[in-house]
Amino acid sequence: MRLTLVEDQVLLREGLAGLFRDAGHDVIGSYGHAEGLIDVVAEQQPDIVVLDIRLPPTHTDEGTRAAAEIKAAHPAIGVLLLSQHVETAHTVDLVTRGGFGYLLKDRVLDVADFLAAVDRVARGGSALDPHVVGQLMHRTDGRWGLTDLTAREHDVLRLMAQGYTNAGVAKRLFLSERTVEAHVRRLLGKLDITDTADAHRRVLAVLTYLRAA
Repeated sequence: MRLTLVEDQVLLREGLAGLFRDAGHDVIGSYGHAEGLIDVVAEQQPDIVVLDIRLPPTHTDEGTRAAAEIKAAHPAIGVLLLSQHVETAHTVDLVTRGGFGYLLKDRVLDVADFLAAVDRVARGGSALDPHVVGQLMHRTDGRWGLTDLTAREHDVLRLMAQGYTNAGVAKRLFLSERTVEAHVRRLLGKLDITDTADAHRRVLAVLTYLRAA
C-alpha cells in the first residue's frame, strides 16, 4: 500500500517508515508537521495517512483536525491516528466513519498486529485501541441500552469496535463463531441496531450509538 506518514519525533517517524518499507509498503511522504497536509494528500492520493495526534506548532490537536479534514475531503483514504495517551475529546465523530483507526503508540511494538490494523484501515475498515473503546463506552454507559448488555456482550462489543470480525472475536474470547454470532445478534437487538452481513458496518453502527451521547 501507499502511505503518508506524519510524526514530529524523528526517531519514531524513521522507525515507522522502516517498518512499513520492510513490510513491502511504499512510504510516499514523511513529514514532521501537518501544515499543508490536505494539499499533500490531494496530490499524493495515498491509501492511508498515519499521523500523530499532537503535532507542531501547539502539540495539542493538530493531528485530529488534519484527520477530520482528510476524511471530509477524501472519504476513501484511510486515516490512522497514533497517540501516547487516550484522547477521545475530538475523535468521536471520526470513529463513526469507515477507514479510520486510533491506536496508542505502544501498539506498534506488536508489529504483526499493528501492520494488520494499518491494512484494515487502508481497506476501509476500523482499528480502535481497546483503551480508546473503553473510554468511549465508559462515557456513554447508561445510555442507549448499554447497561442492558451482559459482561460477555460488552467484551464482544469492544472487540467489534476494534474492527474484529466474528472469527477474530471468537479467537480472542476462546468462543465458537456460532456463540459469538449469537452474542452479536443479541447485543445489536438491545441497542436497536439492524444487523448486516458486513462486520465493519456493524462496528460503525455501534459506534454511531456511542457517539450519540
